Amino acid sequence: MGHATRPKRAWPRLPEPHRAFLERALAVFREDARLVGVAAGGSFVTDEVDAHSDLDLVLAVSPEAWPAILDQRIPIAAALGSLLAAFTGEHVGEPRLVICLFGPPLLHVDLKFVSLDDAHDRVEDPVILWQRGRALGEAFARAPARYPEPDLAWIEERFWVWVHYTGLKIERGELFEALNALGFFRFKVLGPLALQRAGARPDGVRRVERHAPSVAARLARCVGRAEAAACVTALEAVVDLYAELRAAP
Repeated sequence: MGHATRPKRAWPRLPEPHRAFLERALAVFREDARLVGVAAGGSFVTDEVDAHSDLDLVLAVSPEAWPAILDQRIPIAAALGSLLAAFTGEHVGEPRLVICLFGPPLLHVDLKFVSLDDAHDRVEDPVILWQRGRALGEAFARAPARYPEPDLAWIEERFWVWVHYTGLKIERGELFEALNALGFFRFKVLGPLALQRAGARPDGVRRVERHAPSVAARLARCVGRAEAAACVTALEAVVDLYAELRAAP
């Protein structure tokens, strides 16, 4: 595979459990000839790792080892420390992902196994922690990172049907169904549009309190309670906020 290189970028300041885990994990990864690089995403990229942060790691696998390593993902995770629980990420549409809880101290770690051939297809530019030669850096250089942006036309085609459907649920007294729908509006429509217009990554409602505080205050009115009148009020707030965000430049 060639000589293993270390990243040029310095690590951000990390809580001790996070740093200790990474140092231990990288030592294990270097010994696995099937792995050609490891990168860290999420809050590691923005130097915002705190005691509540998880670690988002991308493990690049040599293409010839890729099919076989899928069955070894959880054993690989178990070799990194005291693994309390682990499961794959089909529920979030990412079967390559293994979601892990280590401890004590408790630490949430996401391990995303990708073939080196597919490593260029990514939503952000993670920090390369280690690689063999320049394999992972060259893979990232093949294409820019692209985070999916909200498609306003796609949303508009569906939004008013969703509103009507939610109103029917309220009228029928299916209030928890209505509350789920209100959550869907916040996560899939209002939050992403607000973050996009604030120049932030449109990731659901992630950190909307920081990036779009005025919209966050409006989102609070879109939550509702398990009462018909409260759900109606929240749905009206959803419609008002959507109309405002849709009209914003």
